[in-house]
Amino acid sequence: MMHWVDALGYAAAISTFVTFWMRTMIPLRIVGIAANCLFISYGYLDELYPVLFLHLMLLPLNLFRLRQMQRLVSKVKDASAGTMSFDWLKSFMTMNFYRNGEVLFRKGDVARDMYFTVSGRFRIPELGLEIGPGEVIGEIGIVTRENRRTQTFECIADGEALSISYDQVRELYFQNPTFGFYLLRLIGERLSQHVTNLELERAL
Repeated sequence: MMHWVDALGYAAAISTFVTFWMRTMIPLRIVGIAANCLFISYGYLDELYPVLFLHLMLLPLNLFRLRQMQRLVSKVKDASAGTMSFDWLKSFMTMNFYRNGEVLFRKGDVARDMYFTVSGRFRIPELGLEIGPGEVIGEIGIVTRENRRTQTFECIADGEALSISYDQVRELYFQNPTFGFYLLRLIGERLSQHVTNLELERAL
């Protein structure tokens, strides 16, 4: 009959095998941690010290990676709820002052920058939409064909806006998944708004 210590070893091996079939990272890490614990028990009880040493090293690594993934999921949930703060992004941006009547960009222009309003008042005339402080503008141009502006953006009361180049935005998109998810959600909302406006125009 199989000794119960050997059963631990087989269970650990099966758990490790299962991780190679898993496609999502958090369940994979959890099963990996379980396999580490089984191998540690097996290695200690059967005096297999290389196995014990290996999994004593792997266990904290798997725990650390699991915690990283959980934090990332939490940040993505915050971004999807619209609670993301752009304070960290300001260090990558340039402050600009705009006067009443100044046009930051026109529909059809080549898009090179994204903006974050700080003070004053701005407007998107095609939508009749007024923009106050704390809004991201110009993000759609990064995904349009030839990076063309889809709307005009103008200042209607002296104010300040931060700008960041699309090259920097692309770098941050890949470096910071939370920012990338927030940007995708923002673009989706703007495109949805454009579709709604078009439907209203046709209805009239």
